[in-house]
Amino acid sequence: MSGTATNDPPVNEMGLVVVGAAGRMGQALIRAIHTIPGARVAGAIERAGSPHLGKDAGELAGIGNIDVAIGDDPLPAFAKADGVLDFTSPAATVEFAGYAAQARIVHVIGTTGCSADDDAKIAAAARHATVVKSGNMSLGVNLLAVLVEQAARALDADDFDIEILEMHHRHKVDAPSGTALLLGEAAATGRGIDLDGNSVRSRDGHTGVRKTGSAVRWSAITQSCWPAPASVSRSPITPRTGRSSPAARSRQHCGRAAGSRACIRCGMCSDSPETI
Repeated sequence: MSGTATNDPPVNEMGLVVVGAAGRMGQALIRAIHTIPGARVAGAIERAGSPHLGKDAGELAGIGNIDVAIGDDPLPAFAKADGVLDFTSPAATVEFAGYAAQARIVHVIGTTGCSADDDAKIAAAARHATVVKSGNMSLGVNLLAVLVEQAARALDADDFDIEILEMHHRHKVDAPSGTALLLGEAAATGRGIDLDGNSVRSRDGHTGVRKTGSAVRWSAITQSCWPAPASVSRSPITPRTGRSSPAARSRQHCGRAAGSRACIRCGMCSDSPETI
């Protein structure tokens, strides 16, 4: 038996590739993997031409050198890994789904804003490899989705409308968000209806980041009594029961004294907008 030391990782460690490794979520994933016993960063991928190519993924993520240089070729990285963590863009995710299927490795997808065509291609890839995809990876949000489905099933559509209001940082490029769609699908399932055919949206698709100074941002609770600007993503599910939804009704401020954070009458609205 040779006593020569090697740099090979322990055989029982799970090797994970992080794509979009230089982004905020990619760096967060690298930091998270670093804290998990039995897991390691096996590869780090960025787009061709990225200024971060060749840098150590650990150094960039703030955890020190991990001897994993950021590259732009996913195939060799996928070939030696057990799974890939993907919080990138729809087009990139579809491409990575094909590569993960070829390598027969698990593809964990947190990318949002995927079109129906994108989802169909990902589903095709899932015939050859395990795919885990969610609009939100939080345990709390997925628990909330279960509760939303139960509430939607229990509350009669003739008496209760469903409206989802959301607000994000200005760099959010897709709307509704994956979280809003996750909750919307849960509500639609509870009602026994199709979300696509029963939702009304004001900001929809891969719309890109907001222009600097282009909007006033209103909090979700403010929207209960004030008309919401078009820049705010609003995704009500509006079953056609002959009643107008809260989003469609004209709204007047309830008249709570200036400076208050909530109305006595509605218990929800706020008196002043928040600027970006």
